[in-house]
Amino acid sequence: MKNSVIAELKVIPLGTKSASLSKYVVAVVKVVKQAKGVSYQVTPMATIVQGPLSKILKLAQEMHEVPFTMGANRVLTSISIDDRRDKQTTMAGKVKAVS
Repeated sequence: MKNSVIAELKVIPLGTKSASLSKYVVAVVKVVKQAKGVSYQVTPMATIVQGPLSKILKLAQEMHEVPFTMGANRVLTSISIDDRRDKQTTMAGKVKAVS
């Protein structure tokens, strides 16, 4: 993907009725799957996304809102963005570089 960033997004609803957060994760990942022009990889602890910075930031906001629509009163979202402009990178390329 030309002119894209790679970002790790983690959305954590707080103060839920159950210790299990899987229903929230499923709903957040559904938003990611529907995003146009964005590649993604779900990991055990976060979701990695790749695409244009503007789309990634918009997607992060959409992901952040999901637990609120499900009744959460507080949400903690962490975002780490790798924006490399000297050469094109991909999620697979970053993994291959350290394998």
